Amino acid sequence: MSGPLTFLVASPHLQGGVFGGTVILLLEHDTRGAMGLIVNAPLPQTVSELMAEAEGQDQPGWLGGPVDPTLGWCLYREPTGLDGEVHLVDGLNVSSSLEVLRAVMSSGQRYMLVLGYAGWAAGQLADEAREGAWVWVEQDTPDLLWDVPPEQQWAEALRRLGVTPGTIMPGGAQA
Repeated sequence: MSGPLTFLVASPHLQGGVFGGTVILLLEHDTRGAMGLIVNAPLPQTVSELMAEAEGQDQPGWLGGPVDPTLGWCLYREPTGLDGEVHLVDGLNVSSSLEVLRAVMSSGQRYMLVLGYAGWAAGQLADEAREGAWVWVEQDTPDLLWDVPPEQQWAEALRRLGVTPGTIMPGGAQA
């Protein structure tokens, strides 16, 4: 994958539920549908509590979305060179491979263990965006993910677009 990262930022009008206030790293979007990972929803459990073999991993696990919460994803900075990893941009890789997760944990690098994902059927995400549910934020670097605390990512993503949350009108753009 190359080019900028795309973050979906929940519109201020998309309140409550799983997606209110979320920032989603979009991993796929094509004619068959879309999928991404919520990146600003820490779970109450640590990685050690989620995985018996991850002793000493005290950082939180993350809720990636409501679809298949048994499926784990690893977001991390430095490539491992193992099969199953996808390089998104410099400083951000993703994998659903347990072997990659183990290598990342043992390397000592910063990472996020994300459980589940957000998914959309063909055309669904475009429809939701037209209705004003999502704001698209493209970034050339992963610093929004790594350098902004999760509780500030939503407001910071909107700020990077020059948007104040209260100024977004419900209903979205109509062509």
